[in-house]
Amino acid sequence: MTTSGAPSPVPTAARPGRRPLLPGGGLSDGTVTLFSVAAGLAVANIYYAQPLLTAIAATFRSGSGAASLVVTVSTVGYAAGLALLVPLGDIVNRRRLVVLLLSVVALAQAASAAAPSLAVLVVLSGLLSVTAVVAPLLVSFAATLAEPEQRGRVTGRVMSGVLAGVLLARTGAGAVAQYAGGWRSVYAVAAVLMVLLAAVLWRTLPDVPRAAELRYPALLRSVATVVRQEPVLRLRCLYGFLCFASFSAFWASAAFLLVAPPYSFDEALIGAFGVLGIAGAVAARATGFLVDRGRDRTATTVLLAASCLSWALLAVDHGRAAVPLVLGVLLLDFGVQGAQVTNLGVLYRLRPEARSRITMAYMTTYFLGGAVGSAVSGALYAGYGWWGVCAAGGGAALLALAVWTAESVVLRRRTAAGTVGTAGTVGTAGTAGTAD
Repeated sequence: MTTSGAPSPVPTAARPGRRPLLPGGGLSDGTVTLFSVAAGLAVANIYYAQPLLTAIAATFRSGSGAASLVVTVSTVGYAAGLALLVPLGDIVNRRRLVVLLLSVVALAQAASAAAPSLAVLVVLSGLLSVTAVVAPLLVSFAATLAEPEQRGRVTGRVMSGVLAGVLLARTGAGAVAQYAGGWRSVYAVAAVLMVLLAAVLWRTLPDVPRAAELRYPALLRSVATVVRQEPVLRLRCLYGFLCFASFSAFWASAAFLLVAPPYSFDEALIGAFGVLGIAGAVAARATGFLVDRGRDRTATTVLLAASCLSWALLAVDHGRAAVPLVLGVLLLDFGVQGAQVTNLGVLYRLRPEARSRITMAYMTTYFLGGAVGSAVSGALYAGYGWWGVCAAGGGAALLALAVWTAESVVLRRRTAAGTVGTAGTVGTAGTAGTAD
């Protein structure tokens, strides 16, 4: 049914000859691919501006600091959207919410293409980023539609699309700006893409009953209640924070390393270097199979250890050894993105009626970890060079592994004492995941 209680229309995917999309009914490979591509295109909207700041500053005759407000406001706006809009997925028609948000993003992108001043562009960037939170909504939506035994794999594939969108947005924006007539063309192309995406999802996504009956203020308050009541969620949020802080510490300063000898890359090569991350993301999809088979604790141990090992490779010869650097990037992306898939796979078992709120709590923490990692990385690179970046990124990865190890020890002891709860938690203190 729809949110108004009226009977819902038959979803496009439920037409004769096609498998209906129903909560827990399962997803075909083609539909999962659609979710993955849609999530990547949606999240890319907040990253397009990053390689365009120099051109934007030149157009409006402003300094780099003023132009960087476009990115700063986008970051703040996206965090606000995560906190205020993503929980709505539990109480409204998600198909309509997704299409509405994409439509607003399309309008904001089209207006940005014609922005008459930097101030207007900054305001539009804020509006755009608040409503660009379609990716986490699609992740939780896909998890709801997936069969329980395929949920980890589905989450992994959709999250791979999210990462691909993040990594390719900068490269794609630079290419479009170069070959299509400047930075305004990037916003125009993005607007067209969002209109097309909204149309496809309107025809493809099903109408499903809302998961909870709550008013909006109560919904926001209930997020804190869910976090307080679920120790699994608190711990997985901590691992997500530390993992994405580690990931962002590298990518925030990688350009400074690559522009200097012995690499001396130009901007195009630096942007292309980000494509390496996609290989790690694709490899991380395999962790979804482990989650579906109840091996999420084994997966978490391997992935956190891989993140720590990656920093040992990235630190070789102060980052000046090409082969260890490339291997380190692949291993870092595999560890961090695999941990993301595992975390969400575990969390989506907790409360089906609160998946959007769980996604909001986790993704907000995850995003804040990225912001902290980027800020710390920039400050340490300025003062201590690449060693400082490795200390920050490697320290975050080691801390995540240390907390996980301590938690595992507590779990084993309390399992032996018979105090482990049915959800894999340990008494009131709690521990994440289920036992392998």
